Amino acid sequence: MGLDKYGIAKRIAKELQDGYYVNLGIGIPTLIANYIPEGIQVVLQSENGLLGMGPFPTEEEVDADLINAGKQTVTTLAGSSLFDSAMSFAMIRSGRVDLTVLGAMEVSQDGDIANWKIPGKMVKGMGGAMDLVAGADNIIVAMMHTNRAGHSKLLPSCTLPLTGKACIKKVMTNLGYLEIKEGAFHLLEIAPGVTIDEIRQSTAGKLVVSENVKEMEIDD
Repeated sequence: MGLDKYGIAKRIAKELQDGYYVNLGIGIPTLIANYIPEGIQVVLQSENGLLGMGPFPTEEEVDADLINAGKQTVTTLAGSSLFDSAMSFAMIRSGRVDLTVLGAMEVSQDGDIANWKIPGKMVKGMGGAMDLVAGADNIIVAMMHTNRAGHSKLLPSCTLPLTGKACIKKVMTNLGYLEIKEGAFHLLEIAPGVTIDEIRQSTAGKLVVSENVKEMEIDD
C-alpha cells in the first residue's frame, strides 16, 4: 500500500502557504502544480526563466515554447514573467524562494542529499539543484522510500555524489512524512494503509517514532 506519486504531490501541496514563491524540481515535485490549495496564491518559479507557472496543459493548451526545467510543457498564469536563466538563478541564490521541493536518489539522516549523478551513468548535467539547496532554507524532498531494488533511500549517509550537505529538513515518501533533525528521521505521519513496522524495515537511517504519529489525510 502507501501513496503513488500523485498522492505524494497532493500531501506536499498542503505545505504551501499564501504568498509563497516555490520552486518545483524535476519528477514528482512538478505534479504539485496541479494541486495548489484553493484560497491561496502561490507563485511557481522555474530555473529556466519562468515565474508564474500554472497547471500542466490539456492537449488543446499545449505550447511547445512553454516548458519547465524538466522540459515538460506547462501553462502560465495571468501576470507571469519570462526571463533568462541568469535572472532566475539570481532569484534562487539571493534567497527569494520560500519553498523548494526536490526529488532525490538518496537522503541521509543528517540532511545530506544526492540527486544529480550516479557514477557510470550519463547525465545531462546537474541542473539547478546545487543552487537550490544552497539558496533555500525550506526544502522538502519528494521521492519513493526505496529504490527499484527495494533498498532504502533514507540512509545513515549518502553513497552517491552529494548535491548538498545538511540542507534537507523534511522528506515525503510513498510511506510517510518525516522530519530530519538531531541526526535522525523523525516520523510525523504515516501514509494510508502503511504500518510503522513497514517504515522501520524500509528505513536504513536512524528512525525516531513519536507517540503522536498520525495517519496523513489525502484529498480525493
